[in-house]
Amino acid sequence: MLMKLLAFALYAGVLLAIGYAASKKMHDIRDYFAGGKKLGFINIAFSSRATGESAWLLLGLTGMGYTLGVKAFWVVVGELLGVGIAWIFMAKRFKRLTDKYDSVTVPDFLESRLRDTGHWIRLISCGALLIFVPIYAGTQVFAAGGAFYDFLGWNHYLGAAVGFGIVLLYITQGGFTAVVWSDVFQGSLMVIGLVALPIVGMLEIGGVTNVIGGLRDIDPGLLTVHAGKGWNLMTILSIVGLGMIGLGFLGSPQVFVRFIALKDEKQILPGTIVALTWTLLADGGAVLVGLTGRVLFTKADLGGGEGFAESILPVMSNTLLPAFFSGAFIAMVLSAIMSTIDSLLVLASSAAVRDYWQKTRHPDMPDDTLMALSRKLTIVLALFAFAIGIGILLYNKDEGIFWTIIFGWSGIAATFCPVIVLSLFWSKLTATGAKASMVAGFLSVSIFKFALPPLLVGMGFDKMNDGLAALDVLPPSFAVGMFVAIVVSLLDKKGRARLDGVAEELYNAR
Repeated sequence: MLMKLLAFALYAGVLLAIGYAASKKMHDIRDYFAGGKKLGFINIAFSSRATGESAWLLLGLTGMGYTLGVKAFWVVVGELLGVGIAWIFMAKRFKRLTDKYDSVTVPDFLESRLRDTGHWIRLISCGALLIFVPIYAGTQVFAAGGAFYDFLGWNHYLGAAVGFGIVLLYITQGGFTAVVWSDVFQGSLMVIGLVALPIVGMLEIGGVTNVIGGLRDIDPGLLTVHAGKGWNLMTILSIVGLGMIGLGFLGSPQVFVRFIALKDEKQILPGTIVALTWTLLADGGAVLVGLTGRVLFTKADLGGGEGFAESILPVMSNTLLPAFFSGAFIAMVLSAIMSTIDSLLVLASSAAVRDYWQKTRHPDMPDDTLMALSRKLTIVLALFAFAIGIGILLYNKDEGIFWTIIFGWSGIAATFCPVIVLSLFWSKLTATGAKASMVAGFLSVSIFKFALPPLLVGMGFDKMNDGLAALDVLPPSFAVGMFVAIVVSLLDKKGRARLDGVAEELYNAR
């Protein structure tokens, strides 16, 4: 236990040192929310990937590998597609336009690109983020409590409080720069751990051949891309659902603000290579953890169930590794959790302070006052998210981490992604169309989350057994937002008349 605590203490010390160093580089609101727009590709690639993953990667996706077997690799395919499209086809356009508009936040970009003069896009953005960010961050608090329990045997609530307290200390001082620097450190831990642990597991089992044989003995379906269900409509829908998780990378503001922070567009190509490599290694490694863990610790041995599946990484690290390295895996899981929490809190703070308070209410407020207000609001949002996480621990422990986190992720993505995609590729998108789309996407997530599941159960679908994954929330909400944006924009003749020069701007941003 002492060696585990030592590893965790070293991890926490590095994060606090990063926060202190980053605080020395905070001079204005541009530094606090976008790192001064002067960060390199290594920083941005690692930060965007660490932020885009969260606890679902280390606890949720490893659990899906354990439960679904090879079929879980469809999530990896979806992630690679989403990350690849964002970096290859969207990043350069977005970077060029945000530089042209001198944008610091995603709502800055949308307001300039859509010629919105009423600030409603900012207000809708702010409202959506202030609702979904605490929910998304709260699920990370829930996961942090579970990680401390699985690794150290701590009380869930104590673990959640300790993990969240560390995040709060370094982000309130260092802002976006502290977030990015810490993401590089934490993203490195994540990918190293997810590559190393399945290798250790395979060596323990006796090689790849024994892993394959063990899975075949447990259930031959674990070695098929359809989990042994055969090819039918339900199987196809389930695979589409698993792959569609990549939609969330096509404009989510916590990811795209990192493109704003790049120092120039020359960083995009090497950043693309780093981001895709990281995704392949980390996501593929997470599924392999589940597969090797299924052979090492079958349901018959340890009671099984989805709850156990999502504990397979801590169970494997505690069983196979020396205490200090097992403690390093505590840091790795917390890295996934904290790298998402810190980004979300800074994002929500920027939405409230810059996109609402400064831009719509007090345009002359000095930067030092805004930064002080941002730190205070970050603390308030953190406490709110912590309360939500404790609420999940109290009332909703049984729903898997993957599915709980997907709801918060989908809420942000469905609100912003359709509008971001269209804003970069379709010159006729109007401010009214964007606002209608954002509201429709926002509302659709709740409708598909809470109204659709009873219908799906009646039709014979089950999230884990049939693998609908995000299909019940994100893809249909994304489609609704896209449809509404196009229809309303085409009907909005006055709005299109205000888009003077947009077609030329998009042409030049290719």
